[in-house]
Amino acid sequence: MSTLHKSEIDMNINIAIIGAGLGGLACAIALRKQGFEVQVYEQAKDFRPVGGGLGLFPNGLNFLELIEPDLVEQIKNYGCCLQKIVVKNIAGETINSNPTTQLIEKYGRTIITIWWWHLQQILAKKLPENCIHLDCQCLDFEQTEQDVIIHFKGGKTARADLLIGADGIHSAVRKTLFGDEQINYLKSMSWRANLKCQQELIKPDEIVRIISDKQFLFLVNIGDGYINWTTRKFAPEYHLSTNSQAMKDRILQDLTNWAEPIRNIIKNTPADKIFAVPICDRPPLNSWSQGRVTLLGDAAHPMSPSMGQGANSAFEDAWVLTQCLARFSNIEGAFNQYEKERIERTKIMQIKSAEGEENQWQTTNKTQPKPQKTRNLDSSFSDWLYQYKPFSTISNI
Repeated sequence: MSTLHKSEIDMNINIAIIGAGLGGLACAIALRKQGFEVQVYEQAKDFRPVGGGLGLFPNGLNFLELIEPDLVEQIKNYGCCLQKIVVKNIAGETINSNPTTQLIEKYGRTIITIWWWHLQQILAKKLPENCIHLDCQCLDFEQTEQDVIIHFKGGKTARADLLIGADGIHSAVRKTLFGDEQINYLKSMSWRANLKCQQELIKPDEIVRIISDKQFLFLVNIGDGYINWTTRKFAPEYHLSTNSQAMKDRILQDLTNWAEPIRNIIKNTPADKIFAVPICDRPPLNSWSQGRVTLLGDAAHPMSPSMGQGANSAFEDAWVLTQCLARFSNIEGAFNQYEKERIERTKIMQIKSAEGEENQWQTTNKTQPKPQKTRNLDSSFSDWLYQYKPFSTISNI
């Protein structure tokens, strides 16, 4: 990777990160390795086994390795290295099967799938226990020329020299910076769960996508004998159910004509373990920073999961922001360079992801999706996505 010219900076600067998700923890690890004092504040009361299956792509893995060289090997031990991406119809019959050898040959890495919670645990263990503060829900902050005061639910406060908002799509830091903004619902609903079970639909080194008209279901191995299933449905409007059993029954009703082995995966899932998630994003921002405060990950650029770049782009953010802070003598210069390196790239990711979300509901029949009109899978776009090198001129794509 290219680097910037080193500049003197006070490494005693105190940095607060709001959010102990994957991006926030990765950023804390990177900053501490550069000698910064970092405190992470998380609204959850504990690290519970939450989250679904996550795909780590070559670009995300590259930056995790830059942040901490042994991370990728640890992730391989917990997750699954994909060898094949399989598409099936609702009868469970294979339509096509694509090996991941081209990814390995061209980019040096395959895709690794892992449980979000397992990756959170891997990252959290890289930090001292006294660095992470749970049960700290950020409400807002105020800043002066000297510092930032963060206000938490219950009246607690914290002081920092610099604040990074890594608190997701509903970011309190972003709201305080830029006010209330509309969240875009992308006319797609998702239901997901993790299940430890014996089944024959998916092999350990595969990811399976089962498709029908206006609905599909992913099966992903996430390690330790668990699979994640996620079903997505075209839904111009959505209503979140408060009754978990009624929600499960509705999913099974939607899958009435699907093969019984597919339906059995949902049947065997406890209703209270199924989570409904509307697929949303926010409009791209032209700036992520004000004064001593900036944004990272979903707080800065929430996007549809259609390209699988949410967490991967957050790892890019974490490394680039750390490099900027380590190599500039002032916060303004560091944030300016951070935005220069990241905003245009993530805007493209957001736009392409939203287009991909819309296009996957355009079908010619019940099993064969229309060719996508976006360049998501084009070789030139894949090169741009997976061979990203910060601190060099962004080329036109």
